[in-house]
Amino acid sequence: MREITVLSGKGGAGKTSITAALASLCSKAVFCDNDVDASDLHLIFSPQKQQCHPFEYGWEMTIDPQKCNGCQLCESLCRFHAIQMNKDGKAEMKPFQCEGCRLCERSCPQNAITSQINKNNHWFISSSRFGALVHAEMGVGEENSGKLVSLIRKESRDLAKQLNIEYVINDGPPGIGCSTIASITGTHAVLVVIETSESGWHDAIRVLDLAKKWDVPTYAVINKYDLNESLSDKIKIYLKEKKIPLLASIPWSREFVEAIEQQQNIIEYSQNEELKASLHHVWDAIK
Repeated sequence: MREITVLSGKGGAGKTSITAALASLCSKAVFCDNDVDASDLHLIFSPQKQQCHPFEYGWEMTIDPQKCNGCQLCESLCRFHAIQMNKDGKAEMKPFQCEGCRLCERSCPQNAITSQINKNNHWFISSSRFGALVHAEMGVGEENSGKLVSLIRKESRDLAKQLNIEYVINDGPPGIGCSTIASITGTHAVLVVIETSESGWHDAIRVLDLAKKWDVPTYAVINKYDLNESLSDKIKIYLKEKKIPLLASIPWSREFVEAIEQQQNIIEYSQNEELKASLHHVWDAIK
């Protein structure tokens, strides 16, 4: 089994459009949307959810005001300042500052603090016209996206083995944070989609450097190259110096937006044979 991860460094570079295009070029794959904070591959795949699972992580702390006597011990022990005294002299939890260490629960002499496992995030196995899609949804303000990415990647690999499918294709998250690191670790190849804006190029360099640290074979695609051809030339020189294969330079086209509006990928929607040939070349190089 071969696992390929598509990254971009920043959002809006066209990463999901390229991933979705690969879905029409790869005859058999399990797809995994690693962008669990803001997943959007489902907008093109139109998946039907077959399984829904809670992602259990961390602890949610609750303080019973009836039991709290306002001794302030928990407030003094909490190094994250997640507990503060309210106007009634009772301890009050600030959930977005709580790290779930449970020291307050263990220390409260009144047994006023209790905890429960956080189950606000979910992951899914869905069916689609391209095959299975493993994806996730995080609750508002929830964290630990890196662990969730690791989990759904594992589920994708297990599903591919179970179905005897050769490829797992990951639509990675933007940035170089925990979820991106979790997307790169153990993958067989990384395809970086580079947008020709200064911010896009800056962030792409960071993700290229990140992939290099993991010694993962890395390829590149320049998207919307004709919006800034001088920067495109600069990017090409950089990639050549770093010995990173540039597989395609794709021009800006409103068809990418129109395709998403029609819940299709660009291979399905476009009549531009030259563009399709470029994407075929990308798939042939990384598969």
